[in-house]
Amino acid sequence: MKADFLKHQAQTTSHPLALEISHAKGSYVYDVAGKSYLDFVAGVSANSLGHNHPKISEAIKQQVDLYTHVMVYGEFIQQPSLDLCKLLAAQLPASLSSVYLTNSGTEATEGAIKLAKRFTKRSGMIAAKNAYHGNTQGAMSVSGAEGQNRAFRPLVPGVQFISFNDSADLQKITRETAGVILETIQGGAGFVTPQNDYLAKVRKRCDEVGALLLLDEIQTGIGRTGKLFGFENYKVIPDIIIAGKGLGGGMPIGAFIASKTLMDCLKEKPALGHITTFGGHPLIAAAALATLKEVTTSNLMEESLRKEKLFRSLLTHPEVLEIRGKGLMLAALVKSSEIASQVILKCIDRGLLLFWLLFEGRAIRITPPLTISDNEIRLGCKILLEALDEVLSN
Repeated sequence: MKADFLKHQAQTTSHPLALEISHAKGSYVYDVAGKSYLDFVAGVSANSLGHNHPKISEAIKQQVDLYTHVMVYGEFIQQPSLDLCKLLAAQLPASLSSVYLTNSGTEATEGAIKLAKRFTKRSGMIAAKNAYHGNTQGAMSVSGAEGQNRAFRPLVPGVQFISFNDSADLQKITRETAGVILETIQGGAGFVTPQNDYLAKVRKRCDEVGALLLLDEIQTGIGRTGKLFGFENYKVIPDIIIAGKGLGGGMPIGAFIASKTLMDCLKEKPALGHITTFGGHPLIAAAALATLKEVTTSNLMEESLRKEKLFRSLLTHPEVLEIRGKGLMLAALVKSSEIASQVILKCIDRGLLLFWLLFEGRAIRITPPLTISDNEIRLGCKILLEALDEVLSN
């Protein structure tokens, strides 16, 4: 498998982990040799309910016997897609009632940016330095990481960057600004949380100049921070939410959510303002619906906050500088990127899956399934600390 993988499947780095996967269940992934890996990554925050969750699997099996793809998005009424949109809207403030389902978070970002420009009839966008919103051209244009972007310029013009948590920078938001797009918690930058009512200050400035506030909830959404969406922790309501990752419970999905007044802009002048063939796919929607039902009817959201406290109590070590994030979106920061990489690789050798963050090399990603047990948390933290001690001793 590995030789064929390297030969035939396009690579994204020169050093892929290249684990040969056999199957996965619960909090564990298994390779073809039968080795188990406790999963503290959850497909990069995507497997909200762990692997092969019975309710998700059953929903997919039931739907596949009825129909799969039948028509491009928005033409036929399909029960799984409709039920998913209704349930999402029911969980959100009244101003966020219209859901556009996409295939991924980055596609949802593209749609959200287009919607902001179309509604305001403005072209300027404000985004944050060290942000990550996806990897298509429009999403890269509002991702403030020049190291990633420079090879693909020119990107979409009209974007200005501000520093996250810097209130003085908010004066860059003007009456020429269509929208301000921010991650509710900055992911790739190191799981940086908003401080000193920052998001409320952004909301106020947007209202003053008539700009829209777009919050990227691709990682923070679906219970990971103790609320269904991260913005609920900060007493602010955005104009547009961007969702993805955990919404699908391991299946590929994205969504952008706004008021019906905003969303109706995509219907005319021009018609088909945003279109997709496979967005809202019934199999994917069935999986997402099962995921959303489980998250909203169980105690998983409140449990994510209790489990955060458990992680913080266990990961005490002189070399762990801090633990950033909220709920089960955590990053342990160590003194150097070299130490972080060595610990991550040693943990994988020892049967614990950890991963990197895009722009903060000192960070060790900890984003397990919401369903992870206390005993699994204790076991994983023990492996992590032992690996850290071994790296430091060498």
